Amino acid sequence: MIYKNTDVIAQSGGRKIVRKVSIKNGKGYKSVTTYRGGKKISSVKKPIHDSHIRLIQSRKFIPGLFLDCRGKGKNCKRKTRKNK
Repeated sequence: MIYKNTDVIAQSGGRKIVRKVSIKNGKGYKSVTTYRGGKKISSVKKPIHDSHIRLIQSRKFIPGLFLDCRGKGKNCKRKTRKNK
């Protein structure tokens, strides 16, 4: 089974969050990428648990699938001359 899904969330202030899920040959990955002002701020990619892959294949909703893909607080801040 090959499965791909992309969810784009546009927020105010030029922010955008892209959430992706891809499953191929029984292995799957999830990723969350954050953009601010058109520039990529952070990207987190993790494997999907086997039980979640089976739920996705049976077309079930998984609440909190991307909760562990959040970026750290300091890593998501914009780099400035004072914040290097």
